[in-house]
Amino acid sequence: MSQQIQQELDVDRYTLGLVGPDQEWAGTVADGGTVRTHTPPACWGPMITPEFRGGHEVTRPIRVENAEPGDALVVRINEVEVTSIATSTGSMAEREGAFGDDPFVDHRCPECGTEWPESVVDGIGEESIKCADCGANASSFGFEFGYTVAFDDDRSVGLTVGEEGATDLAERADEAMALPEHSRQHPILLYKPDEIPGTLGHLQPFIGNIGTTPPRELPDSHNAGDFGQFLIGAGHDWGLPDEEALEDRTDGHMDSNDVRPGATLICPVKIEGAGLYVGDLHANQGDGELSLHTTDVSGRTELEVEVIKGLDIDGPLLLPNEEDLPDIAKPYTDAEREAGADLAAQYGVDEVVDAAPIQVIGSGATINDATDNAFDRAGSLLDMSEGEVRARCTFSGGVEIARLPGVVQLSMLAPMAKLEDVGLADAVRAQYGL
Repeated sequence: MSQQIQQELDVDRYTLGLVGPDQEWAGTVADGGTVRTHTPPACWGPMITPEFRGGHEVTRPIRVENAEPGDALVVRINEVEVTSIATSTGSMAEREGAFGDDPFVDHRCPECGTEWPESVVDGIGEESIKCADCGANASSFGFEFGYTVAFDDDRSVGLTVGEEGATDLAERADEAMALPEHSRQHPILLYKPDEIPGTLGHLQPFIGNIGTTPPRELPDSHNAGDFGQFLIGAGHDWGLPDEEALEDRTDGHMDSNDVRPGATLICPVKIEGAGLYVGDLHANQGDGELSLHTTDVSGRTELEVEVIKGLDIDGPLLLPNEEDLPDIAKPYTDAEREAGADLAAQYGVDEVVDAAPIQVIGSGATINDATDNAFDRAGSLLDMSEGEVRARCTFSGGVEIARLPGVVQLSMLAPMAKLEDVGLADAVRAQYGL
């Protein structure tokens, strides 16, 4: 890999479904520099393409100047642009015999038994992905309930289409999905699902999988505490012995619809250079991603990166747009501060503690496990007992579901003195104009 440090770095090369320290680097960006990415859809495309070792197609890792293990990487999201004109999605049905332990990871042809077989497209529909060796249907997934969505030119709304529209889009699937030149997936539009036609949806693009490289190789879709459960005890090359081994994750696969333009993400650095990666852009999604999948799209992002030295965090922190925060966790207004000062004088309180919003990402096998993980991370970060974390999150915050079964965003108004102590105050002030 070239060691040349670039102030602006464009990335349009991808892994085959893996994140880890042995992946080929995309390049090196300056501390304080700008990254631009062009990524293919994740989830459904890689899921139906048996060559992939994970459920996404994310960028090769990006080395960031000055980033070392024990630091944190600030990623400011400037732009997310959808380039696809349509996509298909829905809830999934696994195909028996087309995988070993995990249908996202260890694919095999159900007819000839070839592992991760090369595949070709033959026609359209759910039988169109064929093993290049024997010609059998080699995809490990179909739809339990699926639909196809076409987007308007401004990418402000999407409309589900019927059989005619889904067939038209399937016949020009590569073009409609706008697959980047170096993508290796088959487009999910080929499957042409056509349920719930005529349903209009609001679009609000965001990044579903963005983070730093873990110190052990993992399937990209499983770099989280919920999907990562499928690795524990698995017999394939990325199987993990126990829950402790999963602690190497960096929780890049969050599927939080708040990771959108204007937000700031703060990621743990667990390898030299951080290894920032980006993928799994979504055109929209309700909280929880209740079908496990949403509107996967090709798209472009622009990100600014900055290293915070010595901020040793276990998982991501999120500073959403102020409008995306729960009302109870938004920054204080001047009027609220004045009212607080009056109450302090009335009741003999020495000072009104200055505080600002942060969100701690937690993940685990279930929502309860993910929330406990967020409590632990918040307590470690801010040197608080679990009781204090629970109290502050109840009185000035809350918990939101990013994805079922187990990714949450734990909000609180954190004391500014604590944020100063750990090196977060500048990032928080910049995000909320404090």
